Amino acid sequence: MAMPSSLEIAQAARLRPVAEIAGALGLGDDEWEPYGRFKGKIDLSVIERLADRPDGKLVCVTAITPTKSGEGKTTTSVALTQGLGKIGRNPVLCLREASLGPVFGVKGGAAGGGYAQIVPMEDLNLHFTGDIHAITAANNLLAAMLEAHLLHGNALGIDPQSISWRRCLDINDRSLRQLVLGLGGKVNGIPRETGFDITAASEVMAIMAVARDLRDLRRRLGAITVGSTYGGAPVTAEQLRAAGSLTVLLKEAIKPNLVQTLEGQPAILHCGPFANIAHGNNSLVADRVSLKLGDIVVTEGGFASDLGMEKFLNIVCRVGALRPSAIVLVATAQALEHHGGEAGGGLPAIERGAANLARHIGIVKSFGLEAVVAVNRFPGDTDEEVALVRRLGLELGAHAAELNEGFERGGDGATALAEAVLSACEQPSSFQFTYPDSAPIEEKIRAIATTVYGADGVTFLPAAQARLKEYTAAGYGELPICMAKTHLSLSDDPTKLGAPTGFTVTVRDIRAYTGAGWLVALCGDMQSMPGLGKEPAAVHIDIDENGKTVGLF
Repeated sequence: MAMPSSLEIAQAARLRPVAEIAGALGLGDDEWEPYGRFKGKIDLSVIERLADRPDGKLVCVTAITPTKSGEGKTTTSVALTQGLGKIGRNPVLCLREASLGPVFGVKGGAAGGGYAQIVPMEDLNLHFTGDIHAITAANNLLAAMLEAHLLHGNALGIDPQSISWRRCLDINDRSLRQLVLGLGGKVNGIPRETGFDITAASEVMAIMAVARDLRDLRRRLGAITVGSTYGGAPVTAEQLRAAGSLTVLLKEAIKPNLVQTLEGQPAILHCGPFANIAHGNNSLVADRVSLKLGDIVVTEGGFASDLGMEKFLNIVCRVGALRPSAIVLVATAQALEHHGGEAGGGLPAIERGAANLARHIGIVKSFGLEAVVAVNRFPGDTDEEVALVRRLGLELGAHAAELNEGFERGGDGATALAEAVLSACEQPSSFQFTYPDSAPIEEKIRAIATTVYGADGVTFLPAAQARLKEYTAAGYGELPICMAKTHLSLSDDPTKLGAPTGFTVTVRDIRAYTGAGWLVALCGDMQSMPGLGKEPAAVHIDIDENGKTVGLF
């Protein structure tokens, strides 16, 4: 009998009421509130109540360089959580919320797959509790207040040509990347060039993801830089008197969302920055809540170890004073074949592609942490192929390498992986950042490019060179770096597969996220607003004759 689709499995699942999940997690009645029968919001007061409780172990799931179809990182994260539950542990899963861009674009949903899913799947992928819509609204309210300030006298003396604040939208729409607004006369504003980012790449999303509480959220929103005066002084959202309204729009969205896996383990989903054009991790408050409530927390760094994991370790752990215990590195036979230069090339291609796996294990070790390779088995993978990937992982220096069959078997298919992760968590580690706070901006970017990507160096284009001088003079030199880079290669060129050498990384521009507290280096031709492909996932999503969703994956 053919295995049901992921959507069919999710729609047939019998979910525990969210009150049971909250109670089992140890939340008091005043520390959470229901959003329907199967979703809840967690109040941040639980962190204060449990301040003296030791934190649980923190595990970050990442991957080797993925293919365009993805390698099942979220499926592995869910399977690992379910596997930990099967062996008697009390795990909490922390993941990002789904963006409508990938759901209706090419990547699909963000709830896992098969029998390793978070539910309710449709809610998670479509509107959930409205957090991302609130972030979009807050971002665009600031843009509207800025335009109104310019029209009604411009008391702050803002130079319209200096304005860096962009609008955002949670849909892939390439036509909005670069545009001119304010046409049609003075009453419609001052004509100037600007554009949209996808909400996941917006600074408001970044701020929400690293704010420690509501007051910190308010402070960070006020610190957003929207442009500068004619004299060159920065202008902030606080000066525009916008930070209070933005905070009010987000005061519910800052509360993490509680749902569950198919096997009833708690899953906390919050924020959704992409890992190629943003910092790629769930919120710091979700991590802090989970570390107090569970004995082991499974989180995920988007795309690969050179992207989401690097940013989790160099940005989130730095800002939040977190210390991870182990890294899970997802690898698949199909990805190694791809990096070996021959999709479907079998064992020889896997052997050739192992250079990519070796590079990612090396990245993990550069942070002083142990890597557990999770071999995520796809339908059609042979026993010989997955056994080879396991063997290669061990030979290349991983602490362990175990098969993950959670897609077809749920938690039962990930118990060996769970045991290996627990073993890795008990190993001594010497966690370290890639660069110190005090290093100049240019040196921080170069350290990431050479130490993590394996580049020979970095080329800064004229716009980036100007930003280096500007941001250093403005006192931003202590900020960490968020690299915006293709996820399809360790380099900034998506066509360079495997473990490329002899390349330089090109930084074309740098943005200052003064509210979030980091600098974004734009590498190669990365865009902060994706576009839809020729046949996006949206064309396959519909409602059947009974009103049920079909085509969502």
